Amino acid sequence: MFDAVIFDWDGTLADTEHLIVNSFQKVLREIGCEVSDEFIERRIGVGPKNILIDALKATNIPFDDGMIDKLMEKKIAIHEKLTENVNLFEGAVNLLDDLHGKVRMALATMSNRRIINKILDEKEVREYFDVVITFDEVLRPKPNPEIFLKCAMELKCIPEKCVVVEDSIFGIKAAKEAKMKCIAIPSGAYSIEDLRRENPDLTVNSISEREKILSFILGR
Repeated sequence: MFDAVIFDWDGTLADTEHLIVNSFQKVLREIGCEVSDEFIERRIGVGPKNILIDALKATNIPFDDGMIDKLMEKKIAIHEKLTENVNLFEGAVNLLDDLHGKVRMALATMSNRRIINKILDEKEVREYFDVVITFDEVLRPKPNPEIFLKCAMELKCIPEKCVVVEDSIFGIKAAKEAKMKCIAIPSGAYSIEDLRRENPDLTVNSISEREKILSFILGR
């Protein structure tokens, strides 16, 4: 049995991909930066700043830190207006309910603090998480393990007794680097084959496969 479970948010607990893509595209198109939706989808999880930088580099648009900061603020403002359209995946709340009180739980997301705070309150799921760490609180985004190690430290759990639930290859890489176990769910931009290539400890088809997930976490 594990002492703690660390959940990713976007694409793992919540179906947010279309909202993330839309908010980035609105900001990027304002400055003539044209990238495909897939370009953005495949980078969800590395942090919004890095997505913007990658897009500008890919389209040869010069930028500096000030420009990135302005684009970030515009992106956050657009995203905040769309949060009411966020839906949790079927089975997500049931899984959180089943784990609540049995293990400690954290949320480790590359989303902005303002956005995730708003969504957690709107969806009434904040109570499930003992710790919430966002993009704003780390220096190095996934696949660097910093966000997961920070969760473990705040949960007062050793990494080896933590299990991460993720939907991206970046998250799996980060979990492995942190010496944590990882459950992979292909509910985001990556296929089950993509995820399995990163050697997660358990792969399920969806978060609604509760018994399989609970058995792994609780050692049933």
